[in-house]
Amino acid sequence: MPAPAPHRAERDDVRPDDPPVDPLAVQRRLRRERAKRRARIEHRREQRIAGVRFLVLIGVLVFVTLFLSLSIWEKIRALFGL
Repeated sequence: MPAPAPHRAERDDVRPDDPPVDPLAVQRRLRRERAKRRARIEHRREQRIAGVRFLVLIGVLVFVTLFLSLSIWEKIRALFGL
């Protein structure tokens, strides 16, 4: 049977000989988390824009295909009298 997970130390369990928390480390961590959040939001925005760009491209290609198909069909019909 596995052993239970160790419990995290409570604030009251901090010993006086523990090293103090580095305030610059806290600031660095906050900056890092904000940068990660900003990158995540930017990535989602870029994905959304890429999806719209893809749909516009597909729409243009379908339009060009239909236009060329109808133009060629009209020329064939006029040429062969179909």
